[in-house]
Amino acid sequence: MDLKRWTHIVAVADRRSFIRAAEQVHLSQPALTRSIQAAEAELGLQLFDRGTNEVVTTPAGEFVVARARQLVFNSRCLERDVELYRSRSLGDTAFGVGPFPAATFLSQLMTGMRREFPGINLRVEISNWQLLLKRLVEEDIEFFVADTRDLPPDPNLYIRALHRQPGGFYVRADHPLAARKSVSLQQLWSHGVLSVRLPAGVRAALSRLLGLASPADLSLALECDDIELLKKVALASDSVLAAPHAAVEEEVAAGKLHPLEASDLPAQSSEMGVVTLRGRTPSPMAELIISRLPARG
Repeated sequence: MDLKRWTHIVAVADRRSFIRAAEQVHLSQPALTRSIQAAEAELGLQLFDRGTNEVVTTPAGEFVVARARQLVFNSRCLERDVELYRSRSLGDTAFGVGPFPAATFLSQLMTGMRREFPGINLRVEISNWQLLLKRLVEEDIEFFVADTRDLPPDPNLYIRALHRQPGGFYVRADHPLAARKSVSLQQLWSHGVLSVRLPAGVRAALSRLLGLASPADLSLALECDDIELLKKVALASDSVLAAPHAAVEEEVAAGKLHPLEASDLPAQSSEMGVVTLRGRTPSPMAELIISRLPARG
């Protein structure tokens, strides 16, 4: 039996009149009567006693109407929720971000989402791309944003490039290197470098410039995916912080961190991208978040 017929049954039970129920469901009285008769025939039950003054549900009708009422209610709720979902007013999502996105645009993005869509729930995992890829494959998150240079080639992954984030080296304002116009890579490394996990290509380039035998010989004073922790260590020690410019804008503007010019190092930037599973349709909220990420210029 289709949903419309269940709606007709509930309307007759509520209105206790075929005339009033027909007006409610926008049918003629004969058409509604035929619908109820067809329902009774299909169920093999008499649902209503047709009196002279009003229509009354039979015991079987009370049993059926109670369940039909719940069915109609759930259908209306579903229609409402689908419309809310379509308009992005409903639809929770979970996604992941690497350490650089977490330290640059994530805060502003999430603040905007919470202000615009207070009724939705978001879950954000901040980690390195290896763990985020695992979460994506397990379908625990819908997408992740991270440096994609070391991602293994996989036909099941779809990667959309984002805006590159240039980076550099920073020290506290009264650091011994802060007064120098330029410094060498060897000088940077002699003070100990703080960084997130470096992509393989970056490690290889740095190891060559430092004259190391292999990338495996390149050591970091502190390797951590938490940019905020790295900044705190740089501000309280002689260590050198490697980070995207956007992640340290406030500290540089406040005079707490000082950018260094590395004379023998070409300009560096991250290669950010949105990673999704190919063939999986993202939720409207996921699509909206992705559309607000800094696109590649």
